[in-house]
Amino acid sequence: MLILRGGRVLDPESGLDSICDVAVDRDRITAVGEGPIGDAELDVSGLAVAPGFIDLHSHAQSLPGRRLQAFDGVTTALELEGGRAPIEDAYAREARGGSPINYGFSASWAAARMEATTGVTLDGGMATLFAKIGDPEWQRAATTSELARILDRVGRDVASGGLGIGILSGYAPGVDPEEYLAVAKLAADAGVPTFTHCRDLIELTPDTLIDGAEEIVRAAGTTGAHMHYCHVNSTSVRHVDRVLALIERCRAEGGHVTTEAYPYGSGATGIGAAFLAPERLHERGLKPTSLVYLPSGERVADEARLRELRAKDPGGAVIVEFFDESDPADMAVLRKSLAFGDAIVASDAMPVLGLSDPEAWPIGGGSTHPRTAGCFSRALRLWREEGTPLLEAVRRATLLPARVLEGCVPSMRNKGRIRAGADADVIVFDAECITDQATYAESTRPSTGMRHVLVNGDFVVRDGALVADARPGRPVRA
Repeated sequence: MLILRGGRVLDPESGLDSICDVAVDRDRITAVGEGPIGDAELDVSGLAVAPGFIDLHSHAQSLPGRRLQAFDGVTTALELEGGRAPIEDAYAREARGGSPINYGFSASWAAARMEATTGVTLDGGMATLFAKIGDPEWQRAATTSELARILDRVGRDVASGGLGIGILSGYAPGVDPEEYLAVAKLAADAGVPTFTHCRDLIELTPDTLIDGAEEIVRAAGTTGAHMHYCHVNSTSVRHVDRVLALIERCRAEGGHVTTEAYPYGSGATGIGAAFLAPERLHERGLKPTSLVYLPSGERVADEARLRELRAKDPGGAVIVEFFDESDPADMAVLRKSLAFGDAIVASDAMPVLGLSDPEAWPIGGGSTHPRTAGCFSRALRLWREEGTPLLEAVRRATLLPARVLEGCVPSMRNKGRIRAGADADVIVFDAECITDQATYAESTRPSTGMRHVLVNGDFVVRDGALVADARPGRPVRA
């Protein structure tokens, strides 16, 4: 038994914020209080002891990305916006390699749609989805038979343990809004949440088939499904006041809508995304030079180069600069999404590209979005600067994401808490100096201030250093 002795223990479920001890026996917390006796002790006085962060939105599902996230305090990283298909294949792929942190996937509506409309063979990975992201064939309205196949695939993957349904409707502008309702009804009937990258807002695309925010709240009200609104910051941009007010009104009327945000003024996606077509960039106030193509590191020079890259590598990762992070006014708009009632921190972490040796640590070179390495530490730093209580900041990264899933995922009822019987996913950090180090120029620099990270009772980070061979991560399944 390991005793974490004398730390500032934070349990967002009970409201505990006190100096005490935490006992860990194998993969469980066995006691919280004063004076438990163990075989080994670790002095954590002067440090915060909290549940490991739960990231509902991580595409960084590889060893380098998961290591970076561990240094950011993440002990469970889930791919819920995009999802995977077939679910059984996705979990089998991950189990073969082992993982330093816990992992899991939703059923993928986008992958199911690609299978039904283009005939692509799915293998449980993300590469197929990204490769097809710019194909207009999957973005159109489905026929009756295609819709039946889409719903069948999604339903089977939910039944096989998918953590809800990921819906990339923002990438498929031609989809009939009735299809979205059908998927939401499937989720409601199965008792699982949905995770939506929303369709375009009407302010951005006046001829959109339905306003993206309205579509989410309509589904919540019509079907009773739990609708989780992914990265409300990047899809709402300067219209966030209207969107958040709509969500608030929906909640007041009984709709179940949760939100997430990340503290960055740029996003990242595949360069072939429908909304990055040269003729559509103006809708978001963007230009080709607002995009940085990660495989080469180049800022896209003009429309001709953008068309070339979209044709050659539609799944190629690109940074999309929608706010100026040096502008206080832009940052004030961004922070509204994080300050919204019960908003969850979620990274939208991206894969790490360009590594010659994915096993090497420290990571030598490579590129990604800095949110992969620094999202949670950056959020803690911003809240510290604003005077937000530490317990509240921790709650938004632990208990709240656990509660999104625990209705259909019993194991999540033991995550996001520091109490006897909870999973031993525990982080120990310096609350006064934890911060992000990753930048757009040096995107794979780990965050600092995270002293210890335990996943299922095993150290992944100890004394601020990686435990290189640690693979204690387990699958999270419904």
